[in-house]
Order: sequence, then C-alpha cells, then structure tokens
Amino acid sequence: MLAHPVPSAEEVRDNAAFGALMAALARPGTLHDLPPADLPPLATLALALVDLECAVMTDDDALGRRLAATGARLVPAARADHAFLVAPDAALATLAALPVGSALYPDAGATLVLPARFGDGPELRLSGPGIDGTLAVRIGGLPAGFLDLRAVRCRYPEGVEILFLDGRRLMALPRSTSVEFR
Repeated sequence: MLAHPVPSAEEVRDNAAFGALMAALARPGTLHDLPPADLPPLATLALALVDLECAVMTDDDALGRRLAATGARLVPAARADHAFLVAPDAALATLAALPVGSALYPDAGATLVLPARFGDGPELRLSGPGIDGTLAVRIGGLPAGFLDLRAVRCRYPEGVEILFLDGRRLMALPRSTSVEFR
C-alpha cells in the first residue's frame, strides 16, 4: 500500500492561484480567475507568491501582518521582491522605487500587484512573447502617467512584472510585453 500526502485546503488554493498567475504571465493581456477563497483576492495571490525567502512591501496593514506570518520580510519598495497595493494612488511611487534587475540578473526585478478595472480606460495594444500579433485591452483605474513610467522602468530584459486585479480576475503585463497607446 502506497501512502501520499493529502494537500490541505490552503495548499490547493495556493496552487490554483499560482497556476492562474503562471497562465496570466504566459498569455499577457488575457483574463484569468483566481480560485474561490475566504480571503480577499490580493491576499489569495500574495500567499501563492510569498514564502520566508521573500522581501515584500504592501500598503495594507492586515496583508502585511499575514505576509509577515509566512516568514517574509516587510521592506520598503526599493528592496522588495513583491509589492502588493490596495490603493492605486501609491502605484507611481512604488513602481518608481521597485528593483528592475539588471541585464545579467533580470530575475532580480520585482513584481507589482495592484487593483484595476478591466474593460475601462484607454485602449492599449499589447505585443510580445505570448501574444499572437497584437492584443487590444483596456485597463482603467491606473494613475495618470503609470504606463509611461512603466515604459521607462521596463527596458527588457530589465523591468517589473505587473499584475492587475479586478475582483478575482487577474491580468499580467510582463516586462517583455510592449504597450502601445491608442
């Protein structure tokens, strides 16, 4: 008789959220659903990403306490591996401070997670790896100048991976994705 471990409900949730994240990064601009959970969507995604080796920044005190309980270190944006925002007005300063990695170590670039409204805002044309030709999307709720600052900070292979949340829906904008304003 073989025995194997049975995953806990938290492991199942985290694995499903991580799967949605990977699918979103592989197909930039497409929508993916986070699994149903008794946590806010930002916490669901954060717990799928963070462990005791991560340095994190958040503007949400409750999420900060939850992430610190994982063993993650709470740090300023300039030293963060991941930044989790509930207030979009903090997005510009956070994006300006986050590490972008280097040509030799692009994986040292941070991940930024922030709220957005899908289907709202100006039309954007995305192109790059994971996109067949171009893809038109609308991402609303971002502060003025956010995408301009992203263009400055994301000089592939350097840059920041950006994840947008609209409720439980997730969309990724990897640093390798080109954004054209329409």
